[in-house]
Amino acid sequence: MSANQTPGSEPLTIWAVSDGRAGIEAQAVGLAEAIARKRPARIIVKRVGWKGRTGRLPWWLAWLPRRWLTPESEITAPWPDLWVAAGRATLPLSIRARRWSGGKSYVVQIQDPRVPAHMFDLVIPPKHDRLTGDNVVPITGSPHRVSQARLDAEYEKFKDAIEALPHPRVAVLLGGKSKAFDLPVERAAQMAHEIQLPLEQEGGSLLMTFSRRTPEPARALLAARLRDLPGIIWDGEGPNPYFAFLAAADYILVTEDSTNMATEAASTGKPVFILKMEGQSVKFRLFHEELERQGAARPYGGAFHGWTYEPVDETGRAAAEVLARMDARNAKA
Repeated sequence: MSANQTPGSEPLTIWAVSDGRAGIEAQAVGLAEAIARKRPARIIVKRVGWKGRTGRLPWWLAWLPRRWLTPESEITAPWPDLWVAAGRATLPLSIRARRWSGGKSYVVQIQDPRVPAHMFDLVIPPKHDRLTGDNVVPITGSPHRVSQARLDAEYEKFKDAIEALPHPRVAVLLGGKSKAFDLPVERAAQMAHEIQLPLEQEGGSLLMTFSRRTPEPARALLAARLRDLPGIIWDGEGPNPYFAFLAAADYILVTEDSTNMATEAASTGKPVFILKMEGQSVKFRLFHEELERQGAARPYGGAFHGWTYEPVDETGRAAAEVLARMDARNAKA
């Protein structure tokens, strides 16, 4: 919002800036959409691309960064009222956005940028990164694009395939290999057993999705072991039923390697169970403990049971904080 704008005047222009990777872009777009639900706004998605290896340089070596952007990046005037960015590739740009815009753009950086926070107007990291500061607003997990309206709309698209499935419907959201975790065939076999037995006992159905990081041997084993259960195992072909599965599920199982999927699951208010993988991470342990404190998640012990909690809406809380702080800055201008 420009200095002479007041809440309720012309719509905000919001840029959601990332390198275009799905998980990173979803954080920037998700926060932008949450802001737009609170105040009229026009969201423009910007996907940053770098020529050569420039994007791999530390931010302090990326001199004149706009010179090295691909033409498709379109990081140029007119500048937005609100710049919301996520990911390392955006740092050389976010750091300079206030100067380029002459102070017009309010710059929000998602995740821990690992540079001094004062280089941005606001930093929104996950709580488990333990970053603090006057212009730092930590949240549980990460911003996302889940809303009740989206869940309802996505469910409608897959309603014919899901409606007749027996309850309890169990959504299983599988990640895969990362720096801290892995899903070898042996663990995948144990996981299949832990899912199959209670589902058969309760006469429920399975709604399972894989991520791009799920190792192919684990994917093949899980699909083979669980294919005879009532339900849907999405094989990556055709429209993605991920959000429809969240909408339809009575219980949600999420592998412990994904902040995004666990945060999205916790936003539904449904019981979330964390599936153990090979590996460990202090940051992820802190994250899961935070979800447990909020009543959203519990470790999976091989059985389903229900409980209730207030849906975790950290994206909405972050959006309100962005608007409040932006308004306060503009009031001083």
